Amino acid sequence: MSTGRIQFAEQDGTFVLKFVGEVRLTLCSALDATIERIFTSMNFSTVVIDLTETRSIDSTTLGLLAKLSILSRQKAGLLPTVVTTHEDITRLLQSMGFDQVFNIVGKPIPRPEALSDLPSQDQCEDVVKAKVLEAHKILMGLNDSNRAAFRDLVNALEHQ
Repeated sequence: MSTGRIQFAEQDGTFVLKFVGEVRLTLCSALDATIERIFTSMNFSTVVIDLTETRSIDSTTLGLLAKLSILSRQKAGLLPTVVTTHEDITRLLQSMGFDQVFNIVGKPIPRPEALSDLPSQDQCEDVVKAKVLEAHKILMGLNDSNRAAFRDLVNALEHQ
């Protein structure tokens, strides 16, 4: 199994997150911490999520991206941009309702040169479970299809 990574850069208030490879649950603690960092920044103007090198992305990561969009709308009144050049990733985003909460762009855009990998963060099982639960509740709030798809998982996590 290929490992994935998330890279990060900030330039003049534009925050860029680049997802590379197979982006899974193991990266979610670092992603969540970075989302919090972005929205506590004094010079925040926009967020770009680059998925041009993403091979796969799990539902927990998608839920955290939806959280990022919600915070962006609340704090700055704008939708973040997702860049994807792979049809399967684009279809996945659209099926999850991301076209309603992101500007989805199908062509690569310039990005900062100084991207650095997010540091790994070890979290206890309860913290990871809480992040998975939060992410899936956010996804459920995007549309009826997601609500049906993730209802059983959310119920199981809530009753563990």
